[in-house]
Amino acid sequence: MGAGKSTVGKLIARKLERRFIDSDHALEERCGVKIPTIFEMEGEAGFRKREAQIIDELTREQSIVLATGGGAILLPDNRRVLAERGTVIYLHANPIELWHRTKGGEGRPLLQHGDSKMILENLYTIRDPLYREIADFIIETGKPSVNQLVSSLLMQLELAP
Repeated sequence: MGAGKSTVGKLIARKLERRFIDSDHALEERCGVKIPTIFEMEGEAGFRKREAQIIDELTREQSIVLATGGGAILLPDNRRVLAERGTVIYLHANPIELWHRTKGGEGRPLLQHGDSKMILENLYTIRDPLYREIADFIIETGKPSVNQLVSSLLMQLELAP
C-alpha cells in the first residue's frame, strides 16, 4: 500500500509494450463499487475472497503487467499463482515511507480506524516476509526517482535468465 505499484507498473507496461492491469481496479469494475464499499459490506474476508478470484483469472492472461493490492500476498493461493504464473517484483518501502505516502488513508479501508503509522508497521511485519518469499526481484523504492527505478528494473529484467 503506497509502494508505487500502479505508477511503476504503468511505466513498465508501456516500456515493455504490454497491457497494465491493477487487480483492485478490475475488481471494482466487476463489482460495480469501490473497494471501501466491498470492505464495508463483506468485511476483509469477503474482499479477500473476491480478490483471490480476480487474481487467479488475471494471472492466466499473457503479456500483462499486473499490480495487485498490498494484501493480496496474505493468501497462500495468491502467492502460489503469482509465483507460478509470472515474474514477481516486490517494490519495497519501509513503514515510515509508506505512512508519508498514504497520509489521509482515503480509499484505503485498512487505514481508516486507528493509528495509521502503527497499522502500517503491523502490516509490514506480516507482509514483508511473504513478499520476499515469492519475489523474483526486490526493488528499493525509497531514494531513486520513479524513472530511475523503472530503468533499474528494466535492466534487471533484461539480465534475468
